[in-house]
Amino acid sequence: MPAAAHKHARKNAHTALRFGRLAAMGTVTALILIAGVWGSWGTAQHVMLSKGREQGTMTVTACSEERCTGPYRPVSAGSRARARVTIEESAAVRKGRTYAVTVKPGSGDVVRSGPAGLLYAWVPFGGALLLASVVVAGGLRRPRSAWVMAGAGLALLTATFLAL
Repeated sequence: MPAAAHKHARKNAHTALRFGRLAAMGTVTALILIAGVWGSWGTAQHVMLSKGREQGTMTVTACSEERCTGPYRPVSAGSRARARVTIEESAAVRKGRTYAVTVKPGSGDVVRSGPAGLLYAWVPFGGALLLASVVVAGGLRRPRSAWVMAGAGLALLTATFLAL
């Protein structure tokens, strides 16, 4: 094999490997971000698309390992009072406090609403942004984009912490 042909083959192999790395890391990044949105959307949809949903307040009276319960008082038209609704027990709720909530359709489950509830709903996406930034920096070799993603994720998580 002549030297020029060998050099051309090495260049083509390098280009193919670089494209493969970019495609693989781009796919991993996309999957991480999609998983973050998917994880957030289950709660965020009830907070963001609250028009026509039952909205009110919940006073937390009891908490178990995973759930907190309490009475629900409506504030939106068409909503009805309930003696007991359930919310996930987390850092976002404490026994004895009253929270603005939105009722999940067809159930007795509620999610926090308002700015704190909206931020809390998007916490999984904030974590996904932080994780994806590592892949973007190392796998895609795009440090500026990675810093922007990491900054956005950190800002979301910090704002949520401060709002709760």
